[in-house]
Amino acid sequence: MNIRLATALDADRIFEIYEYARAYMKAHGNPNQWGDNRPEKSLTKDDIKNQRCYVMEDEGHIFACFVFTIEFEKEYEAICPSKVEYGVIHRVASDGSKRGIVERIVDFAKGKVNLLRIDTHEDNKTMQRAIERQNFKKLGIIYLEDKSPRILYELKEGL
Repeated sequence: MNIRLATALDADRIFEIYEYARAYMKAHGNPNQWGDNRPEKSLTKDDIKNQRCYVMEDEGHIFACFVFTIEFEKEYEAICPSKVEYGVIHRVASDGSKRGIVERIVDFAKGKVNLLRIDTHEDNKTMQRAIERQNFKKLGIIYLEDKSPRILYELKEGL
């Protein structure tokens, strides 16, 4: 299993994975987080171009993707300001062929920073369980630019 930066050549596979993830979310009681077309293809292409989109692959087969940055996230800072930049994980998705995706992403991110943050929709019970299994703690509710609420989580390592 390998995690690497996505390239433009990976875009179609990432779109397929997001399509699978949208269907999974709808089937598991979370139809609103990504709806029918989020993340938008233009956002995904921008994530790839700006080297913040990563893919997970095994023997050349891409089975998951996510966005990882190190920064101060405006919406997070509104309720829980930090004195240090932190890792932010967004847009986690897989094709369902492998288990333990979030654990692998968290291990990858912990190799880069000591403080991680992630948010998810209140209806995304699958992600909430995965995040909490990795010992993330709830910080509260944030609001995205479109005013939709998300649960904010944080994991501190060695701080």
